[in-house]
Amino acid sequence: MSEQDKNVKLSDNERLKRESNFLRGTIEQDLKDEITGGFTADNFQLIRFHGMYQQDDRDIRGERAKQKLEPLHNVMLRARMPGGIIKPEQWLAIDKFADEKTSYGSIRLTTRQTFQFHGVLKPNIKGMHQMLNSVGIDSIATAGDVNRNVLCTTNPVESELHQEAYEWAAKISEHLLPKTKAYAEIWLNGEKAETTEEPILGSNYLPRKFKTTVTIPPNNEVDVHANDLNFVAIAEAGKLVGFNVLVGGGLAMTHGDTATYPRKADDFGFITLEDTLKIAEHVVSVQRDWGNRSNRKNAKTKYTLDRVGSDVFKAEVEARSGVKFAPSRPFEFTHRGDRIGWVEGIDGKHHLTLFIQSGRILDYPDKPLKTGCRKIAEVHQGDMRMTANQNLIIAGVPADQKAVIEEIARNHGLIDDKDTEQRKNSMACVALPTCPLAMAEAERYLPSLVEKTEALLAKHGIPDDSIIMRVVGCPNGCGRAMLAEAGLVGKGPGKYNVYLGGNLEGTRIPKLYLENVGEDVYLDAFDKLIGQWASERNDGECFGDFVIRKGIVAEVKVSVTDFHA
Repeated sequence: MSEQDKNVKLSDNERLKRESNFLRGTIEQDLKDEITGGFTADNFQLIRFHGMYQQDDRDIRGERAKQKLEPLHNVMLRARMPGGIIKPEQWLAIDKFADEKTSYGSIRLTTRQTFQFHGVLKPNIKGMHQMLNSVGIDSIATAGDVNRNVLCTTNPVESELHQEAYEWAAKISEHLLPKTKAYAEIWLNGEKAETTEEPILGSNYLPRKFKTTVTIPPNNEVDVHANDLNFVAIAEAGKLVGFNVLVGGGLAMTHGDTATYPRKADDFGFITLEDTLKIAEHVVSVQRDWGNRSNRKNAKTKYTLDRVGSDVFKAEVEARSGVKFAPSRPFEFTHRGDRIGWVEGIDGKHHLTLFIQSGRILDYPDKPLKTGCRKIAEVHQGDMRMTANQNLIIAGVPADQKAVIEEIARNHGLIDDKDTEQRKNSMACVALPTCPLAMAEAERYLPSLVEKTEALLAKHGIPDDSIIMRVVGCPNGCGRAMLAEAGLVGKGPGKYNVYLGGNLEGTRIPKLYLENVGEDVYLDAFDKLIGQWASERNDGECFGDFVIRKGIVAEVKVSVTDFHA
């Protein structure tokens, strides 16, 4: 049933993976080429399997072209940090590198529950990997057609359950990693070792990117329906006993292509803990063999399920793994945001979640966030946790250290009592100037959009309420706009498609409401809709539920039939 068996023309990415010598390509030779600041030919794509994307500063691209200079090529690196846990000494190392060796000086927390460096020039790339390795971090398989950084609910309150879930996230990450030694050979001067097979990923790796999570209900902070494979923790008496397995979520689509769409994951059923790695491996192996390798726009797991049937896919996973899914155990998601501020865990330790707008940690004139995080890392005795909502948790703080940590955070703008619920519930991808795919602004536009939305909420007498709002520069899914109550997806400079109808739990895909419109149009629409919501809503009814109940947009129940209808 694989695409290779159908005598179809494969995408060129299949050729380059096949010819890459297990992801080595000619990257080492390219590193020595001083004529260009970028990577050439297949290496432009292959570096993604090593956790990097080639980018350039689009703000100055035109000016450099006038000067007959190539774009200012650099790379963005995304680290592999299963569950988002980072030690203070690791934080200090990445803080120093960001200061000294990147063009932007920032640490960017991402929706993949890790950090990114932006603006690393070619001469600094190898040193970056060696620095990370020296503190126990790598960037293996955080991009490309592989299983990427495994997310895990942070949940610092139920510390024992979280620790178990985190350990499974780390095990899944290790189990699904590429076996090639290309990363160590190229970046760490490792001994050359011939690779003969990739037993799980295959010699051509996966048809497309693959994302995995481990989540602990009732918090859906990792947005399970944005991911290919999800392990939903089922606990008894506070101890983890197994997982419900959800397969086939994904948010990316292509403007104008109705064969692409966001999709929720299907619940395959319950498994016990000892079967976790087998199920992870064989969900991956079925997608490896059955996924579309001719059309990358339809290559994700969600399309495989809709093409062959979810039951057929599930049966094949059972046949390969020797594990039968039991009926799903009951669970419920009730929320998905981070609990900003202090909480106390069952172990008596305290945890401070810091709201970081768009995850950008940098020293601003009125908010020296980066300095504040560094000062906390210098004195903190626990760990730090990056969340899938771009925030940072200072975890495991003993009672006698709370005041010290809070004073540093407040003095550096990391705690700001003026942050509204709307601001905390809004999110953006990076977009311009670094992302080559961005069609419109996102991160740089978000503060203005939030302020204008706050004004509309205040105008209609509900200043303390909020809408889960996300703005992204393109339809590729990075900012998870396709699970928002109100999602803006870039269509062109200053123009967005507006989607409405997600919910608080993150279990519903929104639907197109306005297409290719500017700020004046969608803010006018938001003004009217927020006014209706304030005056006509039921008790406790969120904005997304309201617009569905009132028929403002239709509910998306089955994406393949409903999303474009």
